[in-house]
Amino acid sequence: MSSLPKEKFLFSELQKKLFYIIPEKWQSIYLYASIIDTENRKTTGEMFFYYIPKGIIKKKPINGYEIPTLFNIDEEEFSKLITNLYNTLKKLRNLSIKVKKRRWSNINISIENNLFSVEYGFEDLKNSSYDSYERHVIWRYTNFEQDIESLGKKDKKIVNKYLEDMKYHKPIKKEYYSETIYDIPLKNIVDFEKTLSVDEAIAQSKSKDKEKKGLKNLFKKKELISEENKNFENQLLKFK
Repeated sequence: MSSLPKEKFLFSELQKKLFYIIPEKWQSIYLYASIIDTENRKTTGEMFFYYIPKGIIKKKPINGYEIPTLFNIDEEEFSKLITNLYNTLKKLRNLSIKVKKRRWSNINISIENNLFSVEYGFEDLKNSSYDSYERHVIWRYTNFEQDIESLGKKDKKIVNKYLEDMKYHKPIKKEYYSETIYDIPLKNIVDFEKTLSVDEAIAQSKSKDKEKKGLKNLFKKKELISEENKNFENQLLKFK
């Protein structure tokens, strides 16, 4: 799929905004967003993104919505940046509709090895048999090659249903675009030199959790949080 000058500008804006909101050095970024048409020319949708920190040892993907907690960033300000990022994706889609007459429903973006890649999907998400959470589970499974046995019971059931569905469905229409990007110095939401790495941030967060638990036990206050609910927090941001 060829690209127009206005599209290239929006691609550049997307890259800058993604680079800005990730507060540490990374080796790859992955983003998914949907934009679904509803009544009265309104749209709804979802967006989630992950990045893999830079390092000699292979790192696990970091959920982008965990950044405020991990790096002590104001959640309200971070939410504004995320909304701004999603609005840029909407501009990209509106341009595609206006100029190319292409009404894509979802977009996958990956940035790795100095390559910016875009995959446009044309599924009928409005009448999809999968909801937002299920799409998120399937996306993680396919993008990060997760071992199905490592998933929880609920997520494993979702993935098995998806794999079974794929046996009987024709390949969904996709369009692709990619371009080379270059390493350029850009401002980030925090200074690399003044923040912890994600590993250090997680360790510090666990340490703080232990202190809080100690205080709770002291005052005999107990709170049970299921692992499933804990993992679901901040994984999706829905837009209307």
